[in-house]
Amino acid sequence: MARTIDHGEFLRRCEALVPGLDARAEEAEELRRLPDATMKEVRDADLLRAVVPTALGGHGLGLDALAQGTRVLAHACPASAWTISFLMMHGWLLAKFPAAGRDELFADGAIPLAPAPLAPTGSVTVVDGGYRVTGRWEWATGVMHGDWVLVHAVQAEPELTTVFLVVPLAEVEVEDVWFTSGMRATGSNTVRIDDGFVPGRRAVPAHSLMYGDGSLAGDGMAGHPVPSVLALVAAAPALGAAEAAVDLFRARLAERVLAYSFGDRQAEQPASQVRLATAMSDLRSARLRWDAAIAEVSAAAADGGASEEVRVAARLTAAATVRASRQVIGTVAEGAGASVYLSTSPLQRVQRDVEVLKGHVIFDWDRTAELAGRFALGFELRPTDLV
Repeated sequence: MARTIDHGEFLRRCEALVPGLDARAEEAEELRRLPDATMKEVRDADLLRAVVPTALGGHGLGLDALAQGTRVLAHACPASAWTISFLMMHGWLLAKFPAAGRDELFADGAIPLAPAPLAPTGSVTVVDGGYRVTGRWEWATGVMHGDWVLVHAVQAEPELTTVFLVVPLAEVEVEDVWFTSGMRATGSNTVRIDDGFVPGRRAVPAHSLMYGDGSLAGDGMAGHPVPSVLALVAAAPALGAAEAAVDLFRARLAERVLAYSFGDRQAEQPASQVRLATAMSDLRSARLRWDAAIAEVSAAAADGGASEEVRVAARLTAAATVRASRQVIGTVAEGAGASVYLSTSPLQRVQRDVEVLKGHVIFDWDRTAELAGRFALGFELRPTDLV
């Protein structure tokens, strides 16, 4: 099937969604999921098939399109951008399943929507025709909009390994636990399965899904390592949020009169000018580094596969991007005055969202920096290192 949206058109469609996401950001927080109107706009813009291979009815776009589009969407609502990007990205993951499984998941041109909690907190047993699976998985982003759930479980026999399995949402219990101070629109609830059966066509070894080229050849995401894609795309909402925060601060400076003054305009204060320029400089540095990492991973994938060095660097860059984005947002927020913490202010929501976003394990700075430093000193990667 021919590609119907190219990179430029995809970004234009993401930009066109920004006003609606912005207008519904408070509603999304209250609902603790994406509003129906947002999902309709996403479907109408045909974004959900962005990185699905063209042979399965997708647009076959690459990492740069997915990451940049997510960054743009985050200008309106980081939590909404995170959720939409995961639903898009998980379509690519499902394209890595066996042919018979793909035929079921993508039947009649459907684009399956599936949360994908990555931690292997379930267990599977091989049975005739497939697996029996039991487990409880947290952080199932987008589950309120899914029709399938992609889970990760430990298989003890015949040898210790882990497996990814796809289960219909109707066969999964969703625990409504997502009560948070930020990222509320992601609806990242917990899912549970008690002794469910999964046919073999809807299962794939974890290593094959994470690093094998199960996607179909000739498309933009072929050969990309999942951990690197996940890290760089998941960092995009933080970076987009920081860009939005700087824009909000610039606009606020232009109109704000300082309290307890004789009509002094904040824009005329040298300290505020320095604060704005500092935030702009730090933001530009973070953006350039993130862009370079995306290009490096994509080039390596096109050249036969990303090395451990490239993958470790991508993980470190993603964590550094979120870290820098938090610092940029903090810089402008502390100079914007107390009224930006009214519940109606978008700046406080941006800050809350990024503070919660940074809790994702892949952005844990201590663990990520330790991993990168250990690797730089010649130590081998461990099986639990998510790179």
